[in-house]
Amino acid sequence: MTLVERFLKYVTFDTQSSELTGITPSTPGQMVFAEYLKTELEALKLEDITLDEYGYLFATLPANTDKKLPTIGFIAHMDTSPDMSGKNVKPQIIKEYDGGDIVLNKENKIVLSPVQFPELLDHKSEDLIVTDGNTLLGADDKAGIAEIISAIVYLKEHPEIKHGKIRIGFNPDEEIGEGAHKFNVEQFACDWAYTMDGGEVGELEFENFNAASAKITFKGRNVHPGYAKNKMINSIRVANQFIDMLPECEAPEHTESYEGFYHLIGIQGEVEQTTVSYIIRDHDRVKFENRKKEVERIVKYINEKYGEGTATLELRDQYYNMREKIEPVMHIIDIAFDAMKLAGVEPKVKAIRGGTDGAQLSFKGLPCPNIFAGGLNFHGRYEFVPIQSMEKAMNVIIKIAELIANK
Repeated sequence: MTLVERFLKYVTFDTQSSELTGITPSTPGQMVFAEYLKTELEALKLEDITLDEYGYLFATLPANTDKKLPTIGFIAHMDTSPDMSGKNVKPQIIKEYDGGDIVLNKENKIVLSPVQFPELLDHKSEDLIVTDGNTLLGADDKAGIAEIISAIVYLKEHPEIKHGKIRIGFNPDEEIGEGAHKFNVEQFACDWAYTMDGGEVGELEFENFNAASAKITFKGRNVHPGYAKNKMINSIRVANQFIDMLPECEAPEHTESYEGFYHLIGIQGEVEQTTVSYIIRDHDRVKFENRKKEVERIVKYINEKYGEGTATLELRDQYYNMREKIEPVMHIIDIAFDAMKLAGVEPKVKAIRGGTDGAQLSFKGLPCPNIFAGGLNFHGRYEFVPIQSMEKAMNVIIKIAELIANK
């Protein structure tokens, strides 16, 4: 199978994860996909192949040199986003994209246009894999899986390229923030690893947000509205006060680069009780802690104004900026940087305005920066991946393995 054939096969598996089940993997389709991948790795005669009850699949490509070299890993996630269906994905290949509009679905008038998505023009004359407009594509992160396995196949077929021991790992539930929770770092047994889970060609990331979630429950007092004066407390209005007290300019739609935010992601309410849910993000750890304190301060104010117990806060840290774990081992960034150059890719070192399994793994003792997989417009019907971008990502993996052996 070629790289493209692998990818087109992988996206046929419905692996959409879910925050609602409370189990790992969160959906049965992920285990079905993992079992398929296990049979593929067995057919390739890789070693130390393990698939645990949580859907974590590991395997080894043994070293082909006697030199004492570090063991490195490459990691990608099997799930796709809960934001849109990943069932019955029907990819289309646009050969030598001409720079115009791409009609994804004529019947429903769904068009992928460079007017809304100008990054399309960066891939003019390339071959694009797109959706049919009804589902996401799944390049996040099945492109990464296809690239890793294809690179391993290439290294097996070209023994003249010397390399050390390489571990590969495919995990569930990254999209719901739980991909690294049950990842057995000791069993994976690497000196360091790379997640193949970035976007545009050249992306190399070792900074990400510090992240927390906040759920605030507001208790009201419901009284017949005709007789409510000085008695009723409308929890919806109290929740609205809380929302208005957070700075409007510090929301995702008004921030970029290293700017953090408070993101209101859900609200459910009636007069008696209202719940609002936020995610809190900042690259800077001090600013991140201050954001959490600001939420606590407003909750305290609400309770002072309306009575203790009116607002109840559940605040939970999710992950931290991996930079503090990568900086002591910056040679692993240098290797990836040089590998991109050798693969004809211009490195673009940038901070992730999000999270990655690599962040959590770095704090579990496995330094794990993130490399591009090539896909764009993740999590929706306008997702696409240039074939040439996947090929470049595969070549970067090969060059990393080669560079480590040569150095």
